[in-house]
Parts: sequence; structure tokens; C-alpha cells
Amino acid sequence: MLNTLRKIVQEVNAAKDLKAALGIIVLRVREAMKSHVCSVYLLDPESNRFVLMATEGLNKRAIGKVSMAPNEGLVGLVGTREEPLNLEDAANHPRYRYFAETGEERYASFLGAPIIHHRRVMGVLVIQQKESRQFDEGEEAFLVTMSAQLAGVIAHAEATGSIRGLGKQGKGIHEAKFAGVPGSPGAAIGTAVVMLPPADLDVVPDKTIADIDAELALFSSALDSVRADLHALSAKLATQLRPEERALFDVYLMMLDDDAIGNEIMRIIRTGQWAQGALRQVVGDHVKRFELMDDAYLRERASDIKDLGRRLLAYLQEARTQTLSYAENTILVSEELTPGMLGEVPEGKLIGLVSVLGSGNSHVAILARAMGIPTVMGAVDLPYSKVDGIQMIVDGYHGEVFTNPSAELCKQYRAVVEEERELAKGLSALSSLPCETLDGLRMPLWVNTGLLADVVRAQERGAEGVGLYRTEVPFMIRDRFPSEKEQLAIYREQLHAFHPLPVTMRTLDIGGDKALPYFPIKEANPFLGWRGIRITLDHPEIFLVQIRAMLKASVGLNNLRILLPMISGLRELEESLHLIHRAWSEVRDEGFDIAMPPVGVMIEVPAAVYQIRELARQVDFISIGSNDLTQYLLAVDRNNPRVADLYDFLHPSVLQALRLVVDGGHAEGKPVGICGEMAGDPAAAVLLLAMGFDSLSMNATNLPKVKWLLRQISKRMATELLEQLMGMDNPQVIHSTLQLALHNLGLGRMINPAATIQA
Repeated sequence: MLNTLRKIVQEVNAAKDLKAALGIIVLRVREAMKSHVCSVYLLDPESNRFVLMATEGLNKRAIGKVSMAPNEGLVGLVGTREEPLNLEDAANHPRYRYFAETGEERYASFLGAPIIHHRRVMGVLVIQQKESRQFDEGEEAFLVTMSAQLAGVIAHAEATGSIRGLGKQGKGIHEAKFAGVPGSPGAAIGTAVVMLPPADLDVVPDKTIADIDAELALFSSALDSVRADLHALSAKLATQLRPEERALFDVYLMMLDDDAIGNEIMRIIRTGQWAQGALRQVVGDHVKRFELMDDAYLRERASDIKDLGRRLLAYLQEARTQTLSYAENTILVSEELTPGMLGEVPEGKLIGLVSVLGSGNSHVAILARAMGIPTVMGAVDLPYSKVDGIQMIVDGYHGEVFTNPSAELCKQYRAVVEEERELAKGLSALSSLPCETLDGLRMPLWVNTGLLADVVRAQERGAEGVGLYRTEVPFMIRDRFPSEKEQLAIYREQLHAFHPLPVTMRTLDIGGDKALPYFPIKEANPFLGWRGIRITLDHPEIFLVQIRAMLKASVGLNNLRILLPMISGLRELEESLHLIHRAWSEVRDEGFDIAMPPVGVMIEVPAAVYQIRELARQVDFISIGSNDLTQYLLAVDRNNPRVADLYDFLHPSVLQALRLVVDGGHAEGKPVGICGEMAGDPAAAVLLLAMGFDSLSMNATNLPKVKWLLRQISKRMATELLEQLMGMDNPQVIHSTLQLALHNLGLGRMINPAATIQA
């Protein structure tokens, strides 16, 4: 059966449209199962009826005409129960309904399986036999497997708008939503422009050549051309990126060096293999090695190598660069977006990015955040090759992509975009005002930074300090550990840029979904493995160099705060503090007059929540990492689009944990701040204010919205709302109650887009 299923899937994937795909399925399934009838019913959301869309065995003139409501017939029963139905004598079932036009009175046995995609019932797949018999377990399992495959086909058809004529008005389904992971915040409405790879390495054959020198010269010419292209793309982005971000292109150039990929390819050419074959062999070997790695960051390098291979092959084949027509509002879509692709879009036309593969830590996501382009990564279900030219919405806040959006959804998102535009106009006035509630409570709003481009954005929006500087970013874009002197220069720039405001520098936080290309970590479960403080305590030489660089960078500025990530207990904290004091003594012995900076602990592991008072006694401040704390409390990988809907920082358990930390920290007289996506959500910020947080740190993009909303309420109003919500046990009810309360106060327009848009 497995081989049969594989062949059917291949044939279905090659079908030109949904109608052809459904025809193939009913024909091949009937043949494979030796049944008399196979039919597909699809649920039309407009009429809420299951409509017969394809059949082998019933009267084909009934297609599009026969339909039933969810409370009618056996098909409706399968769809409603969302599980298979296996009947030996269908006519005797109380839900059986007879349709004369189908000719189905001749068929006794019935087996139906629901077609479900991401919890949504899309239809029912049915087989029938003339004789009365129970279908066996193997047959039932095959039909369930086939229906699961069919769900993906239908979802893709929805995305491209190729489902037509389900409803009586022929409107069909025009809109589909695909879940990914947030890459860069913001919303955009535009036209999808699909960038396909310019050349296909996989189909390059082996070929023996006689003139090795000529082949080496050809390859050298291709190398020079690709290097020139990369320099040109880097220069093209020079006005939008700072040197720190543009350094990502240096990674590509280093791969082409004689000591790297280039040298390997030339060595194979010297054995008599032509350049294209040598290129395919070397790139293929590298890609396989990287793709097999468990580490998310290293897997991203596979896409970089593939992109370089395609560019080299294009020149070797004397191929022309893919000619694309860029719309005024271009949303660039690709299976694997690369930094080079961004630079090929004419300036001013790129408004959004969607990548089927990749994570929020890929090179493209880092660049997109620096450029302020709404981006969704990891949209694994999106049929990217079929969406070119269609209208698309990118929601970079929550990692969602809408294809063929309805007029109503476009209207809602245009309102979001327009609100952001209007808010941006008033930034100069808002940035100079304090974040103060109606009853006079001051709430310091800080920013999370990592790239130099974040500095300008944060200052324009009136940030009062840096609640989280991600020191791993400078480590991630190099091919080795930066020296103490190099780190000192980077940290000094950050500290000086915000002086005299405080800058909270988190010590190196790698592992999990963040890795260094020169320090591979291969683990079966990286999020529960060697990461954060665990790595730096095991490598004190790395930790000490970083602390020394931070301390020296703060000379004369004295606005440094040090934050320790992934602390799960007192032993780790005590070891970290011992090393920090050791580094401080060493720096002072060198003649630097530096006061010991405040040291804080990051609460992101559930264990730390329950030791908060013990931890707080040892440090100067507490900072909650809301992203990881939510992830660990709910056991949900926040980079996995398959479970994205389970990740919810308004879950009752998360709210209770936050309150425990705030109360525990304050009981020991220590200030408690919070950084992450939750702090940047205006509605959630109201609850954080009520809980008593001493500062909120967020992406600079969200800061004005949070400030605007908090200036419209009082601490008393926020506290009353929090107490109401803390008594609830359902996150969906919490969300809706919070939205309604803010809406009733006339504050609905500034709530996060997910809270207001009904998609």
C-alpha cells in the first residue's frame, strides 16, 4: 500500500489544478482499494454544506449539485464527528440519506474519512461497495492516510484561489492562512513575487574534460563574477544597513575563498571533472552535512551554500539572471530567502518577505529586522511556487501569511498599516513625553537591541534604556570568537550610543535555536540542552573575556548592567558571580577604575520561578525573558509553526508565574523588569503594569504603541482588569475579555493586530 500511496501522491502533486487532482484521487483510490465507488465531498464555508466535487462510480452529473448540511447524511456525520465511519449496511443507519441522482441505492457498505487540515474540516473522502461487508483495518488506515494527503492539496488550492464554484454564486474559497514564525515585526499588503533558484545543481551530470586549465579558468571567471555580484548587492544595501549588518555578505565571500569551497572545487576539476560537475559534488556534500545537523543555525548555512552554488552554476552555464517584474508593493517569496535576494529588488519596492524554510535567527531575518521589513519565516505549508502574482498579506508580528485575502481582511490590515503610519508621524512629539499613566505612575520603556541599526530606531522612539542587548549577534556573524579588543569596541559603541541611559548586556546566550558556525553543538533536544549560562560556565575562558570586555567598555560611562541567561538554580548563579568578580579584579589590577556594575538574573526557566526569592537575594535586579519562559512553561517550541497556536503568553499559568516573580523580587527589595514579545504587546503591557513590573523592554518598533496605550489608562483601571483576568482559566477567554475591556475604554485601535483582526 505504501508504494501505491507514494505513486498517487506524486500523480496528484503533478496535477494542473484542483479539479484534476480530485479526479486522480477518486480514480486511483477506487482502483487501489478495489471498491465500486470513491467520492470527494468538500465543505463550502459560504453555505456550510458538503458538496460532491469528484466521483468514480456515482453519476458524474451529480457533481456540484448534490450537497448536505453537517447534520445531514453519513457524509455530514463523518465531518461533524471528525473521525472515520465504517458501515457494513449504510442504508440501515439512521443518518443515511438517499440521493436518487447519484445512483447510490446499489451500494451497501460505506467507509468515510474526514479531510482535516490544521484542525479545520475541509471535506470527506468516501468509498462504497455493492455488497454488505465491513472494511478491514488496513483499508480504513489507507483511506485515512489518503485523506490527510488530500487535505494538503486542498489547502494549497485555497491558497492559489483555484477552488471555484463550490457555492451557488460560484464565489468559492478565495482566502487561506498559513502559519510560520515571526521574522521581523510589522504588517504588509502587496503582490507576491516568487524568486525561484536560477539554476538547478541537482540535475548537473558528470563529464570528463581534456583541457583542465581552460576549465579552471572558466571556474575562476565564475568565482570572480559571483564575488562582484555580492559586492554590488552589499553596496546596494549600504544606505539601508550599517557595516555590522552588511558584514553578513562577508560570510558568503569567505565561503568562496581559495581555502574554502573554491579550493575544493578546483581540486576536483584537476582530476578531470568539468566545473559544473565538481560544483555539484562539493556543494551537495556541504549541504548534506549541514542539513543533517540538529543545530538550527548551522542548518541555515545550508541555504547559504545552495544559494552560492546556484549563482556559480548560472555563470558556468552562461545563464542569465532570472528576470522578474517587481510590483510597487513587492512581497518577496521563496523556498529559502537569502540575503542576496533582498538586494535584487529595486529600492523602495520591497515591503514584505516570506520564506518557506528558515527561522527567526536566519541571516535574512536578521537583515529584515535591521531594514524594518515585515517578515514571516518557516511558512512550511505555503505552496510558494504557485503564488506568484497573487495578493498577499504578511503579518510579521505573529508569523502569518494570508493568500488571496478577502476585501474585509484587506480592509482590516490596511487599517493596521495606516495606524502604524499615523503613529509614526507623531513619533517626534511622543518620543519626548514620559510613559506615565493617568494617575501619575511612571513606567520606564526600554528596548531590546542586537544590531547597530536598532540604536537609531530606539532613540527615535524615545527609549529610556536598553533592557536586553543580545551579545550573541556579533558572535553569530563572525567565523571565530571575537577577541576581547573586538568585543570591547562593539560594547563601547552600544554603551556610548545610549549614555547616560542604562544598557543591560546579556552574557553570551547560544544554543537552542542560536548557534555559532565555528562552535557546533549537536544535540537531540537543544532547547533542553547545552545553552545559555551552561555553555559559558563550562567555558570560563569565553565568559571571562566577555565580562572583561564589557567592564572595560564601560570606563567613564558607568551605564553597564550585566544579565545572566538561562539560570536554573543558585549554584549556576553563584559560579557566575564568582567569575564576574574575578574578571572585575583582573581589570582593576590592570589599572582600570571601574565600579562593579549591577548584575541581574534572567528568569526564563520554570525552576527559577520557584526559587525567585533565593535568587533575588544574590543579585541587583531581576529580568524575565517572557519568550523562553512561556515556551518552557507550555512545552511549546516557539519556532515551530506546527504548534504556534499553543504558544500564548496570556495563558493562565504564564500570568501566575509572572506574578510570583514580581512579588518575590519585590519582597527582597529588587526591581523586576521584563523583556520579550509580551512586553511589546500593548494589551499585555497593561497587565504587566498592573502586576507591578518596574520596566518593560521591547522591540523598538512596538515602543510608541505601548507608550500611547499606557498613557491612556490609570494604574487602578489596570489593576481591576488584571484581577478579573487572574480568575479565569482559559487563555482564549482572557484574550477576548482583555480586548473587549480596552475596546470599551476607547483604546481598541492600539491593540496588537492579532487582537482585532478576525481572519
